[in-house]
Amino acid sequence: MLNMKYPDIELKDNKTQHALELWVEGQRSFIGYEIEGEKIYLMHTEVPESQEGKGIAADLVEKAFQYIEAQDLKVVPACSYVRAFLKRHQEWSRIVAPE
Repeated sequence: MLNMKYPDIELKDNKTQHALELWVEGQRSFIGYEIEGEKIYLMHTEVPESQEGKGIAADLVEKAFQYIEAQDLKVVPACSYVRAFLKRHQEWSRIVAPE
């Protein structure tokens, strides 16, 4: 498990905008998603430029994976950042949808 830099910030599922969000210091970071059946397609990860390099994206993906696993969904990593995260944290391969 990742040693999170922002463990106390709660992930929010903004169903209207299809985004899993973290709000850090008043700024929104998010992963855009689409759900089809039992699969969640993680499309795009975005962190404000002023907050890049602070570990927010890694915390966002870690919290998103915890949330997704609790929802019994399987991840389709369409986002390059999510794919790179999975390579570094192979323990999460258990929630990746088979190809």
